[in-house]
Amino acid sequence: MTTYTLAGGCFWCLDAVYRKVTGVKNVVSGYTGGDVPTPSYDQVSMGITGHTEAVQVSFDESIVPANVILDLFFLIHDPTTLNRQGNDVGTQYRSAMFYTDNNQKELFKAALERAKEQWKDKIVTDVTPLGMFYPAEEYHQNYFDQNPGNGYCSVIIAPKVIKARKAFKKYFKENDK
Repeated sequence: MTTYTLAGGCFWCLDAVYRKVTGVKNVVSGYTGGDVPTPSYDQVSMGITGHTEAVQVSFDESIVPANVILDLFFLIHDPTTLNRQGNDVGTQYRSAMFYTDNNQKELFKAALERAKEQWKDKIVTDVTPLGMFYPAEEYHQNYFDQNPGNGYCSVIIAPKVIKARKAFKKYFKENDK
């Protein structure tokens, strides 16, 4: 099992897409990259902790290649906007990849290089060592599927899921719409 820690704006978006990918065994929304132990969502969203919203994606590489997980990351968020995704503004919404070893670091850098082909503006994604990762509160886990009537889910997240499914159909679960 391989686990990547990725931050691409609101963690609900990444969580929603990765949960629908065949071979992904677990997705945990949480906080990392800051210096406040066990931060709360309120603290992180105020931008006072240094943490960013991130997900830890655990997957089976014999089912879904690592490159697919990483290429999806660059497809479903805008890695060219510094400290923001859409209307979400602040360092807590930065684009970042947190590696656990040199192998992950090199894979992340290679994915960033591939992503340059699809983005005309400069990519600002940080590639940095993973420190502590703090799981977010339970209501943030699997938020998209748990809150289908939420406006943010239908307007912001659903189009990202559709885009990802269209680009990587082969790797999406058949019965998951």
